[in-house]
Amino acid sequence: MRSLWLCWALWALPLTGPGAAVTEEHILSSLLQQLHLSEVPVLDESDAEEPVTPAHVRAQYVALLRRSHGARSRGKRFSQNFREVAGRFLVSEASTRLLVFSMEQRLPPNSELVQAVLRLFQEPVPEAALRRHELLSPHGDRARVTVQWLQVRDDGSNRTFLIDSRPVSIRESGWKAFDVTEAVNFWQQLSRPREPLLLQVSVQREHPGQPASSAHRLVRFASQGPSGPRQGEPQLELHTLDLGEFGAQGNCDPEVPVSEGTRCCRQEMYIDLQGMKWAENWVLEPPGFLAYECVGTCQQPPEALTFKWPLLGPRQCIASEMTSLPMIVSVKEGGRRRLRVVSLPNMRVQKCSCASDGAPVSRKLEP
Repeated sequence: MRSLWLCWALWALPLTGPGAAVTEEHILSSLLQQLHLSEVPVLDESDAEEPVTPAHVRAQYVALLRRSHGARSRGKRFSQNFREVAGRFLVSEASTRLLVFSMEQRLPPNSELVQAVLRLFQEPVPEAALRRHELLSPHGDRARVTVQWLQVRDDGSNRTFLIDSRPVSIRESGWKAFDVTEAVNFWQQLSRPREPLLLQVSVQREHPGQPASSAHRLVRFASQGPSGPRQGEPQLELHTLDLGEFGAQGNCDPEVPVSEGTRCCRQEMYIDLQGMKWAENWVLEPPGFLAYECVGTCQQPPEALTFKWPLLGPRQCIASEMTSLPMIVSVKEGGRRRLRVVSLPNMRVQKCSCASDGAPVSRKLEP
C-alpha cells in the first residue's frame, strides 16, 4: 500500500500534459480524485477473493464501454478491411460455455483494430418448452447473456474480464451481436504468441431476485457440429484499418522506429493495470487499456510569423482528442466491500495534432 504522504504528493502533481504519455501516477491520482479518496483503500485478506459483480454495476460499466468504442471508431467506419473468423464452443457448465478462436495471422501486420464483433446464433425455443415456461413463470421471458475474456496466466491459473452483456428474449431467434473489441485488444497485448482467443459466454437470469424464472435455461446458441462447420456457428468479425493505405488516420507505422524525422503521429502504448501493485484487489476491470501517445515532430512556422506572435512558441505534437476510461473498482463503505463504476477522463488518445504552446486546440471527447 502506498503511504499517505505519497498519495498526498500525487494530488499535487499536474495532470499529464497534452504532449506527454499517461503515467501510473496520473492514473492513480485521477482515480483517487474520482472516488474522493486521499489514499489507496486498505483491503482485508478476505477481500482478495474475486467478488460477484452486481447486475446494475455490470450494466453501467458495459454501457460506458460501448460509448467509448463508438467514440474511438468515429470517422473510421468507411475505410475498414473486414475478415471473419469461425469459432467453436467447448463443453462447459450448463449455463456457461467456452468459445475458442484461432487467431494466428488473423490480424494483418501494420494495421489497427477498429472493432471486433462476436456473432452468436440464438436457436428457436420449441413451442412445447415455451408453453411449459408460460405456466411456471408467465412474466419472465428474458435472460442476460454475458461475454468475458478468459486470460490464462503463465502459472496455469486463469481470470475472466467483463467485455459485453445484454438481455435477450426467449421468444426471438437469430444472430446476436456483442462488441468484443476490448477482448481482442487484451489478447494482442497480454497473451502468449499463437495462443487462441478464449471467450466465456454465460446465460443467467435477467433479474437475479426472481428465482422462479427459468428463461435463461431456454437460451441456446448454435455451435460447431461434430462433422465440422455448419450454418449458424459462432463468428468473429474483425474490422481493421490498413495503416499504410489510410495514413491520414494519424497512426504511426509500427514497423518504422520513431526518429527525429518522424512526423507527428499516434503511437500504440498499452497500460498494464494488473502489473501495478497498488491496483491489486482494488481495480477489478479492465486488466489494462490502450492509451496511445503522441510522438514525432511538427513543421515550424516561418520566422516572420514567429516574430509577430512570439507568445505561441514552437509547434508540438499533442493529443487533440481524448476519451475517458471506464473502471470497476472495489471500495469500503461502512465497513463493507462495494463495487463501483468510475470513468477517468482523458486517458485514451484519439488523435494527435500539431499546435503551438498556449493555443486552445485540445478537444476532449468524453463518452
